[in-house]
Amino acid sequence: MKKSNNKREAILTTATKLFQLQGFHATGLNQIIEESGAPKGSLYYHFPNGKEEIALEAIKRMRELVVEKMREDLNDGDTPVSAFQQHVNSIANEFDQMGCSALEGLQISLIASETALTHETLRVACDATFTDWQALYTNRLEEFGFKKELAQELGITLNAMIEGGCMLALTNKSSNPLRCISNQIAVLLKQ
Repeated sequence: MKKSNNKREAILTTATKLFQLQGFHATGLNQIIEESGAPKGSLYYHFPNGKEEIALEAIKRMRELVVEKMREDLNDGDTPVSAFQQHVNSIANEFDQMGCSALEGLQISLIASETALTHETLRVACDATFTDWQALYTNRLEEFGFKKELAQELGITLNAMIEGGCMLALTNKSSNPLRCISNQIAVLLKQ
């Protein structure tokens, strides 16, 4: 049984990375099988509904990884500005240390943008992921005393800024966009 779970994990880990780097449409099942080292039968055993099922699991994994990291970062700050700057700077620091691979697992923009109009199930999963991330931001802002409606708007704004900052960091091959966002958090969260 453990060997079977290892194959499932290898398939999911490989697929998650490929979906983030290449997108959903450019990633084929044969590539996932080849790069994961799992037999073709294992893929269909663990994911009988194929590529879309694997993508759903990959999105779920990305959501959980990011929520865990967000909680750690946001709980370190004593003020809303320090908490959110800590969060963004943490992402930027990882980018500086590991380059583009640091953002694997931190953003789902590519899969979200390319499947939103063609795969309703994946669109819903990406939407739920963004909603979870925004809710975490919103809740933390409310803990700092922001009124609910403003906290919700700021949660969406912060999520969009950070997701966009990750995309810019990837294309610029620099953490500078994330550092700029960190610098502007004090302006955004001024009460």
